Amino acid sequence: MHGLRILIIMLLAALTTACSSFHQRETLEFGGDPAAWRSHRQAVEPLDTWVLQGKLGLRSEQESGSGTLWWQQADRTYDIRLSGPLGRGATRIQGEPSGVTLEMAGRPPYRAESAEDLLEQQIGWRLPVEHLLWWVRGLPDPDRPSRLQLDADSRAARIAQAGWTVEYSRYQQVGDVQLPQRLQLAGHDILLTLVITNWRPEAQP
Repeated sequence: MHGLRILIIMLLAALTTACSSFHQRETLEFGGDPAAWRSHRQAVEPLDTWVLQGKLGLRSEQESGSGTLWWQQADRTYDIRLSGPLGRGATRIQGEPSGVTLEMAGRPPYRAESAEDLLEQQIGWRLPVEHLLWWVRGLPDPDRPSRLQLDADSRAARIAQAGWTVEYSRYQQVGDVQLPQRLQLAGHDILLTLVITNWRPEAQP
């Protein structure tokens, strides 16, 4: 019995350590209720398949513009279509684990391992597409250190991560979860505003 008791204690200690380190890269600075935030995060994280539509505004030192966004996500693959905001006509970004393809009106497709690298090479802006997969849901990317501030309802009000600052000013109810409706990204001399007009979580195709 003594050996069994020691084994149970060791297993409980291991589980406690695993739970405490699951989001060890995330630093909660102030605001809201940490327990309510964890509950919100756990409800939103499983959402990895969706279609959303919205309006984009983009401003940099070189240029500015506005346009529309259509984004289909299915687990680790995505299809993002932009109209207008890059000032270069229709733009399509398709990502999968093996790489990313960029298509722009009147040009041949370009391919690279990273969406950020590809956009910087072809457009001149380093847009954080991989992080946006998390930020658009109101969550910090768990693979990178982050600083987080919560609003009065214990949702993300501000995320500072990877040289970017994401501010959330409005959320909307989508099914059983609260998802961002308006967010603004600032970093790398770019200010990007996204207003999501339609969130459609969908079943895996």
